[in-house]
Amino acid sequence: MADGADAGQIADAAVAVWDAIDNALSPVIGRRGSAALFQRSLHLAREGYPWLGAASTKAAEDDEFAALRVALALQTPEHAAAAHDSMLQTFLALLADLIGESLTQRLLRDAWELPSSGPAGKDTSP
Repeated sequence: MADGADAGQIADAAVAVWDAIDNALSPVIGRRGSAALFQRSLHLAREGYPWLGAASTKAAEDDEFAALRVALALQTPEHAAAAHDSMLQTFLALLADLIGESLTQRLLRDAWELPSSGPAGKDTSP
């Protein structure tokens, strides 16, 4: 995700992914369920990226992804991409634990193309 992109572009792409995930999951698990999984992923990712704490305190507001966008945009492109990847992998693992990997992939197929192998959520496109 960081190949030549600045932190702002990475942040914009991350928010687009989270919006797509939310749109795909909300009809199934509700907005609260989707928000709870996002919040849990954000909380767990703070272990490796403590600066994500700023996003988690503000994420309960109307636009929960705006705080994440700001937090990512303030980092180096590499740190922003790594933090987003960590959050995404955590989110996918949490969701797969709840509903299974197959259903997770089917629900999120329209949000983005999940790879069939390798770490969950890792963008392997050229």
